[in-house]
Amino acid sequence: MSAILPPSERLWYKHPIDRVEGTWIVLSLTWCLIMFVMMVGWHVWGNQNLSTETYRTTPEKFMTAAQAMVDKYTVRTEGEQKTPVVAPPPGADVYMLGRLWNFWPILELKKGEKYRLHLTAMDYNHGFSLQPQNINIQMVPGFEHVLTITPNQSGQISIVCNEFCGIGHHTMVGRMYIKD
Repeated sequence: MSAILPPSERLWYKHPIDRVEGTWIVLSLTWCLIMFVMMVGWHVWGNQNLSTETYRTTPEKFMTAAQAMVDKYTVRTEGEQKTPVVAPPPGADVYMLGRLWNFWPILELKKGEKYRLHLTAMDYNHGFSLQPQNINIQMVPGFEHVLTITPNQSGQISIVCNEFCGIGHHTMVGRMYIKD
């Protein structure tokens, strides 16, 4: 028999399935169902996946809200570009945007307090990877992602763009400060 020639019987699916083959099909389907239920269960009961609210927005509208927050809560500036460091009160809506090739502004949050973090990209798709918490969001222009975060360790937290966004992608890093 050759693989080049067509099968002698064209209705191959009408042949009985061998017992071993049937066992593997049942095992595979059972495992797929278990994994599906676990993914849903981990999201609902395991607190493993991030649930985000997503809204349509415009760069102008988001920038207006972010600038209002920066104007109200800026405590200092850092770096050559004089990036504002913003310390909003606990429970506040905080805004951060990604644009070529930085995150703006720098946030200073309190440990153990909840914040609603609003994220968007101003120009191209960017990634928002908060390390070491392992929060990963793809920021898409025209969409505002809102997630509730509660920082649980003090210190400096790195923010990395994990979505290739151009020639300066490797320099697109940001930070948050978590105070006690």
